[in-house]
Amino acid sequence: MGFEYMSQEGYDELVAELRQMETVDLPRVREAIAEARDKGDLSENFEYHAAKREQSRLLGRIRFKQKVLENARVIDTSRLNGEGVQLLSKVDMTNLNNNARMSYTIVSPHEADFTRGKISIKSPIGQALMNKKTGDVVEVRVPAGVLKLRIDTIQ
Repeated sequence: MGFEYMSQEGYDELVAELRQMETVDLPRVREAIAEARDKGDLSENFEYHAAKREQSRLLGRIRFKQKVLENARVIDTSRLNGEGVQLLSKVDMTNLNNNARMSYTIVSPHEADFTRGKISIKSPIGQALMNKKTGDVVEVRVPAGVLKLRIDTIQ
């Protein structure tokens, strides 16, 4: 796993998520396991097995988030040059297929949230926009066909 570049905001959210899982979620699940164990026969104890599965899933997510944080590198946004599209660029563009205006920020896969206008650098649109300049038109193959996007501004 190489470096994962991300914004300070994304890094802080990841740290908070990990802290929540370790200090709130995990103790709650362990408590549920202990309570279920106290009920006796574990072979047919649904609550016990469900809590053990939940603990296993949670520990897997904690390990994954820890690994992401180990490899995380926060990007200093003041050093971005604004020349071409890059990680953390905010790109305003026009979909030339229907003249709809769109605005997205290019982020690491861990920060991607389409509903908040954050698309992954590894997504088809994110990859097509990389290093392009204002005025460029990019074509992106998506499940619905080919998008033609004109880059209007890069911040």
